[in-house]
Amino acid sequence: MSERVIPGQGGLISLGAADALWSGLTGDAAVPTAAAAVTCSPASARVGYVLLGSRVVATVPAGGGQWSVPEVEVRRAAAELNSVGVDRRELVRIGPFRGAPRQGHREGTLLRWRQRIARELQEPAHGRVARRTSHLAGVDWRRVLVKQTDGQPAESWWLPRAVVRVLDGAEHAERQWRQAARQPSEAVTEPPSPHRQAQAADSWPTTSTDGPSTALRLYNGELQGQLYSVLSRKPGISGKVAGWRCAVCRTAPAAVLDHCHEHGYVRAPVCHSCNTQERPDHLYSNDIRVAGHYTRLFETHTADWLRHWHRCSGCRARTTLPLPHLAAWTACTACRPLRPAHRASRGSRGSKPCGLLRVSWTGSQNAPRSCLLTVAVDFCPSGEHRVLARVPYREAVERFRTWLAEAAPDVAAAAGPDRLDGLPARPRPVIADTTSEGLTLF
Repeated sequence: MSERVIPGQGGLISLGAADALWSGLTGDAAVPTAAAAVTCSPASARVGYVLLGSRVVATVPAGGGQWSVPEVEVRRAAAELNSVGVDRRELVRIGPFRGAPRQGHREGTLLRWRQRIARELQEPAHGRVARRTSHLAGVDWRRVLVKQTDGQPAESWWLPRAVVRVLDGAEHAERQWRQAARQPSEAVTEPPSPHRQAQAADSWPTTSTDGPSTALRLYNGELQGQLYSVLSRKPGISGKVAGWRCAVCRTAPAAVLDHCHEHGYVRAPVCHSCNTQERPDHLYSNDIRVAGHYTRLFETHTADWLRHWHRCSGCRARTTLPLPHLAAWTACTACRPLRPAHRASRGSRGSKPCGLLRVSWTGSQNAPRSCLLTVAVDFCPSGEHRVLARVPYREAVERFRTWLAEAAPDVAAAAGPDRLDGLPARPRPVIADTTSEGLTLF
């Protein structure tokens, strides 16, 4: 490639030169990269930036319809990607998932890498050439994509965990960039999140003149103590569930039976909105991103959710929560004072927590001495994966019990170690939802 740095442009190089530089610098990287990361779809210089690895690189008009990028930013992105190690045996499932985006859905310019991969792999073979996505944030994901069948009629798709982290980081960086630039197109090109949909669903009317909702009855614990594995197979159970109001919001019609995966007991019939709201945000099987909806679960609607979780006989007897929920509570409540903060943007006062809160664990709640929760902050300026605390499972349980007695004394009073009769002798392990299929898991 004969293109060089453009003189007199403050270190700007053309898009073609950026492609050549990116390929040359990342040729030996563990994460495979694409040859045309800046000039080929889905990269688009016209939106003001391109994604290279987990970094946003600004684009600058160069006149005559041409665009440039800062050479130093391309080098920084390449150096960051080169530092990533990849274990191709450590895989994360990325699809296919129920409720995947339909063909023809408007992508816009957002990365949304999971949706893009699903959309391409689900297309008929004869239609892939015209819409072939050449790369994602400069990463050639096809070279590390693994397809497995595991005896199932449909194949599943997997990527190395390190590559998933890079692409997740790219989505986060893009979101932060667009928010800082206050681009109004964000609201148009990005579909509403499940949490926004949940808030909208909470506003459903409690009565209807042309539907059966006027006959909905309140749930009064009729299914308490029943095992989901047994109850879910009974004929007509779906129609019976639809006859209740949601046991959490008490307004929308119930649609699913929420149950505890650790003990197997039914909690209550709930609506899709509340079931989505309550579901942990698994990044991987033992890794949770502590998203904004946990504020509602552990702060604004605490008593309602604690009462709902303790409808499980096992959780109520042991005065605890399922491991994913306990981990999220430990991160966003018990470790809140440890989270670093930085000054807010110009024109506003005070400070705000920086980065994204995450909690992971090793071991099992069924072997509490070996189970350890690790609370960390991703994308923190003082350290991208800054560890805030490592909390043993037993300590997390004791903290929760103390907090429960203060936050919801009536729920705490109903719990206790003297209610172990009838519980399974060997509790079921946590079933981590790495497939994102079905929102009735938690």
